[in-house]
Amino acid sequence: MLKRKLGINIDHVATLRNIRGNTFPSVLKAALVSLSSGADSITVHLREDQRHIKPNDVLLLKKKLNKPLNLEMALTKKMISFAIKVKPEFVCLVPEKRKELTTEGGLNLFYNLPLLKKSISKLKSFNISVSLFIDPEIKMVKQAIKLKADNVEIHTGSYCNFLNNEDKNKSKSEFNKIKLAARFAFKNKLGVHCGHGLNYTSTKNIRTIKEISEYNIGHFVISQSVFDGLSNVVKKLSKIIKN
Repeated sequence: MLKRKLGINIDHVATLRNIRGNTFPSVLKAALVSLSSGADSITVHLREDQRHIKPNDVLLLKKKLNKPLNLEMALTKKMISFAIKVKPEFVCLVPEKRKELTTEGGLNLFYNLPLLKKSISKLKSFNISVSLFIDPEIKMVKQAIKLKADNVEIHTGSYCNFLNNEDKNKSKSEFNKIKLAARFAFKNKLGVHCGHGLNYTSTKNIRTIKEISEYNIGHFVISQSVFDGLSNVVKKLSKIIKN
């Protein structure tokens, strides 16, 4: 049976810290609490504008954590060089726009192919496992296979939005896309992860797709922690995913 894992994204702990420009709340403490409460890895997105996570955060987390660090980042030469310096266990290549509030969709795997191919190969040569953040489309999975990625992370944002807005027809359609993409990727020996917009309800639903092995959840975790506490939220998500 496929072992399911939970990755906690702590970007928005850094967002809170940066509002006041000091050292509190601590991203390291948030990571340690998450791991001690059932998380299997920590995810951070080092954006080029450094709006939340900073390079020193990534370096500190890599040094202090005893479980995997998943570094989300844009496909740029500068970021590839930084990843090779840090050597996180995982890198997830994501699209990035300066004006967006959050990642709006999957990476276009047919754009800037020379850099994409070179970057994947270079990262893998340093024993960094490479994930590609994609929309739930078979053509993107096929391209990920051609590019020799280790994993795909399926963008669940559209599904979650439709579900939250109680649009049953569109949420069902989007769920089926995720399921088909996950099955196709798994059949072709790609690791299958998912993330974006997930909460308790959407995670319970996607949990029924047996081919998905890892769930990366961030904004909901930090937001719900205001009411229930970080440890309690992580424990509840861990229970949903792993039981």
